[in-house]
Amino acid sequence: MSEDLIRKAAEIIAESKNVVAVTGAGISVESGIPDFRSPGGLWSKYPPEEYATIDAFYENPDKVWELFYDIGETLSKAKPNPAHYALAKLEELGHLVAVITQNIDNLHYEAGNKNVIEYHGNARTLFCPACKRRRPISMLHREHGAPRCECGGFMKPDVVLFGEMIPSQALFMGETLSKSCDIMLVIGTSAQVYPAASLPYTAKQWGATIIEFNTIETPFTHSVSDIFIKGPAGETLPEVVRIVEQLNKIDTEK
Repeated sequence: MSEDLIRKAAEIIAESKNVVAVTGAGISVESGIPDFRSPGGLWSKYPPEEYATIDAFYENPDKVWELFYDIGETLSKAKPNPAHYALAKLEELGHLVAVITQNIDNLHYEAGNKNVIEYHGNARTLFCPACKRRRPISMLHREHGAPRCECGGFMKPDVVLFGEMIPSQALFMGETLSKSCDIMLVIGTSAQVYPAASLPYTAKQWGATIIEFNTIETPFTHSVSDIFIKGPAGETLPEVVRIVEQLNKIDTEK
């Protein structure tokens, strides 16, 4: 962990009331949620073309739900980690205006963030494509296969499957925030999943400072990132926010 870069990032953030965070799977790995694409991840057990497309859901909902019951079991045990709480604190301090996340785990809300734009939906909720009804997911349905709606239709997780469109409101908010923010924090994202991966490029084009947090370098690192802070976000991000809080107190005492 580079103390100089941590300090520099904190000083920049402390001067702004218009910070936006973009988060990917990496921020939740420390909560026990493996990256689907990593070796041994869920895609190696459940090929996405067989289990995670909207066509597969309509063709065989019981089969698709084998994947989502496994995801549900993992999410039921996951709790926010220090990186999630750091972002919630940054919002509480008045610097962070929104989190744009690719994750479906609900952990930003659980940590206390109020303004979360979910590009890929939320796996803690069920959705009925037929009547648009929503309800919380329950593992009690697992032995019966795909859960059924009161209207008689099959319910799906309230997430964006391959072949589905990202909600237009989420896209609009993501683009708007990217064009208007002063600083974008890019945390734990591989820079490979679009359209979310385009947001740092948009923000940079519109004059934002990009601060990247990741355990490895990504396509962002040498293209748009002004500061790259290497290490687990659960260690680096709380340290940045701790210094921001200190700087706020100094300003208040002046």
